[in-house]
Amino acid sequence: MAAQGDNRPIGVFDSGIGGLTVARSIATSLPHESIYYVGDTKRCPYGVRSESEVRSFVLQAGRWLAAHDIKIMIIACNTATAAGLKIAQQMLPVPVIGVIAPGARAAINSTRTRKVGVLATPLTVRTGAYTRAIRDLDAGVSVYGCPAPSFVEIVENELATGAHLQERWLQDGDVFDTPENREEVARTLGPILEPGIGIDTVVLGCTHFPLLVNPIRHALGEGVRVVSSAEETTRELTDILVRREQLAEDDVVPEHRFATTSDNIAEFAAAGSFIFGQPLKSIEHISLDELDRY
Repeated sequence: MAAQGDNRPIGVFDSGIGGLTVARSIATSLPHESIYYVGDTKRCPYGVRSESEVRSFVLQAGRWLAAHDIKIMIIACNTATAAGLKIAQQMLPVPVIGVIAPGARAAINSTRTRKVGVLATPLTVRTGAYTRAIRDLDAGVSVYGCPAPSFVEIVENELATGAHLQERWLQDGDVFDTPENREEVARTLGPILEPGIGIDTVVLGCTHFPLLVNPIRHALGEGVRVVSSAEETTRELTDILVRREQLAEDDVVPEHRFATTSDNIAEFAAAGSFIFGQPLKSIEHISLDELDRY
């Protein structure tokens, strides 16, 4: 049994609220760990920005979280991981892990045809980060990037309905699985589903995309597996905390805190609670001016 006793929070950073899919996985698998989540909703989406911009955003958030005494940082955003993981690991005073390497491992474990599609933001696809991560594990796997510039906006717009989201979900079912979304998803996936390519696994290379999983599965059809990085990232996090003897004590009641650059805290709370699976009880606003000081 690994030594325990580091009750400092795990820092989780995302461009908005999609990273709460990762935070939820952590809270479920590591129930004694506290989470300090930062969502840079004001500057979302990151996928249409330059790499240098995103790198600066990652460092700002990382320094802010480090100043709030986290023990490790998770970049729960594929675009931010692709652009900023390396420099964050070099510059920040805490360990930093991203979501791309875990997603790559999940894809390698899934594929049988050794042909993998990566559905991600344009910037993540442009960086080639998933291609490198997958081929580092298995050089014989072919990787087909599929940029999805509209998906984050689709998710964020739906989540903006806030307090009515849970009610609509209970009444109507999956509110993201609409004819309009199915049409947009099918159009986006078309290039990697052409006959003869033979993809059998698609990685959801953005933490917003699990919310569109039903339209995505409908477009892919039977025989194509969909994998995301949240669970694999949680496994990597657990391994690191065990190895560094930094697990929280077993009798600790976790305290989850949330911060956002959004000007609409109520909207962030409602949508975030829906994704996280429990109420976001402690939310603070961070101004961009404050982040600019880090």
